[in-house]
Amino acid sequence: MKLSKTLLVSVLIMALYFSVTAQAQQIVGTWQLVKQSTCLENSTRNQDDSLERLRNEMHSQAGATAQVVNFKSNSSGEESTRILSSSKAANSKKFLYKFGGDRLLILDKRSQTISDSYMVDKFTSDTLIVSNSSRPCETRIFVKIN
Repeated sequence: MKLSKTLLVSVLIMALYFSVTAQAQQIVGTWQLVKQSTCLENSTRNQDDSLERLRNEMHSQAGATAQVVNFKSNSSGEESTRILSSSKAANSKKFLYKFGGDRLLILDKRSQTISDSYMVDKFTSDTLIVSNSSRPCETRIFVKIN
């Protein structure tokens, strides 16, 4: 009886470990930012057309370079432009991350402290939608490209 309980507990622990590991591994790959909304856009959504035209003009002047984030299997990542990491360090395009299914944490590369935190709104094999934990009105939508 004791042996069967021990065996059952060990099987449950292994299943939990593998499900968490498998879930964390699914974010590995290259993700392209396809849409980003800011708090300013959300607060001025009901404003007049002049603000809408100004916002569209500002978006049109943004660079045409694809904004890409690459999550590696060793819990490190790299971004083409500053998308997730708000660090002002010299090498701010490289970062560490922790992904738990419902939360994405961006860590400082040196101290490994949390520099940014995101709530995962939706996560599928080809879509990742995250909201900034401190400013939930800031949302980023990514599509997996690799």
